[in-house]
Amino acid sequence: MTYATYTQQAIIGSSVDEQATAQAELNHLLESQAQAVAPTQDPLTSRDRRIIGEIIEVQPESVRTIWIEGGITVWVQFFDGGRLPFDRNWFATIVAEVKATLPETPRERNERLSDELEEACTAFGLYHGEIDWLSFSTKLYQDGHFVGFVGCNQEGWYARPRQ
Repeated sequence: MTYATYTQQAIIGSSVDEQATAQAELNHLLESQAQAVAPTQDPLTSRDRRIIGEIIEVQPESVRTIWIEGGITVWVQFFDGGRLPFDRNWFATIVAEVKATLPETPRERNERLSDELEEACTAFGLYHGEIDWLSFSTKLYQDGHFVGFVGCNQEGWYARPRQ
């Protein structure tokens, strides 16, 4: 049986830089096509990236993802292709410390309040999607009798019994 072996040969008159550039373009094209066919869901939130960025002193936008290898090592992958390893226990301790001191952004606060509102609506049998949660209040009834108000405004959640 005959086997053909193919090898990559340099194009005459072409420099190594041109080949490297062409290869990089091909890799980028293949990666973008793979994302178009099967996009991956990003497991990190903007807050996760802020926490990681604070810990390792990088811009949050530079963090691509993280994973744990062998239950021991946390790897941080960057968009530029670099990676950094950390001890899992140390990393978890530092994450908890940073999380406790990192202030919420307005977006994170809105997301948290929206989640709280959805829970409250479920408890009272209301449909979350129909409520303006930036300034929410509703009347509460028990056995058909008005008993008070519950709501949320810029100061937070409140309950006011019937006067």
